[in-house]
Amino acid sequence: MTGKLNFDVAVIGAGVFGAWTAWHLAKRGRRVALIEMYGPAHARASSGGESRIIRMGYGADEIYTRWSMESLVQWKELFAGTGEGLFEETGVLWLAPQGNAYFDESVACLKRCGVRHEGLTREELEKRYPQICFEGIAQGLLEPTSGVLLARRAVHRTVVSAMRMGVELCLAQAIAPKRGEPVESIEVKGGERLWAGNFVFACGPWLGKVFPKLLGSRIFPTRQEVFFFGPPAGDTRFAPPALPTWFFQADEVYGMPDLESRGLKVACDRHGERVDPDTQSRVPTRQAAEEARAYVARRFPSMKGAPIVETRVCQYENTSSGDFLIDRHPELENVWLVGGGSGHGFKHGPALGGHVAGLVLGEGTNEARFSLESKGTEQRREIH
Repeated sequence: MTGKLNFDVAVIGAGVFGAWTAWHLAKRGRRVALIEMYGPAHARASSGGESRIIRMGYGADEIYTRWSMESLVQWKELFAGTGEGLFEETGVLWLAPQGNAYFDESVACLKRCGVRHEGLTREELEKRYPQICFEGIAQGLLEPTSGVLLARRAVHRTVVSAMRMGVELCLAQAIAPKRGEPVESIEVKGGERLWAGNFVFACGPWLGKVFPKLLGSRIFPTRQEVFFFGPPAGDTRFAPPALPTWFFQADEVYGMPDLESRGLKVACDRHGERVDPDTQSRVPTRQAAEEARAYVARRFPSMKGAPIVETRVCQYENTSSGDFLIDRHPELENVWLVGGGSGHGFKHGPALGGHVAGLVLGEGTNEARFSLESKGTEQRREIH
């Protein structure tokens, strides 16, 4: 890598945000380096793992509904013709008690945006999904055309597509630039330097470690444990189309049907303990496993005693509100900070990548809710 401007843009981090940012920049004819220390969607990344929900309901936050709509179109276009079915149209079922404001706001927003949806009463839910216990539930909202992205493979497909457009993937650890100095290049571990006109740091839960003084108190990586339960032999009630992807809103628990014979996925959406993404244990705790077993027995009674057939420990990388972080570095004009997926960001990769690419190229304006200034040092999640 020689010469003063080898690349127009260097994107650091090949998770879903970085991969799609690089993809959109290359689509616009820019020469892009995509720098990743462990490999795209690696096992320690927030974009790693096999599955992520893509749904449109976001309460009154219409920007996220529209970004989800836009992103699903782009995901499908990316997958078309590859022979890989990386989107599963399972439907997404929201479940809530009566008088839930977020539920009502989601319905209103879906109507405004023209998203297909179906409201279900308690009686209709029990008739359609007899394998679920709806204790405490008064209403359901089904998004029939939403579903699940097969996450790790979807990111790999994005990176492969970007590389075909000329993006250069560099497997190396980037060293953060010093504050207050003009940035013309960055050092990668081993002593080499990579030159570019703009730099986008999309490092997920590592953002706080890369920029400790600026983001160490504003990015909150939290430990999240996920469990897969094996259904009884020959029992298809827990696979699509019999069971959609689901979310018990008041319980703050979500899950997916048995996809690719991996089992019923169950995960708690409440934020876990704060962790270091490099050193946290990837072994699930006995307490979390017992809580998941008890939950499955409560909500899916015929799965009581079902074996845990797979587990995963990953992390969210939350901002104080749950809104994304997209902004220039306050002291480095050509450095951009992109992250804060906050547990809901994966689905938005295509739309977010296009938005970031536009900002880097001087097109469009950023949303105030994505600014660094809007990020606090205490977690008060508003986005789900």
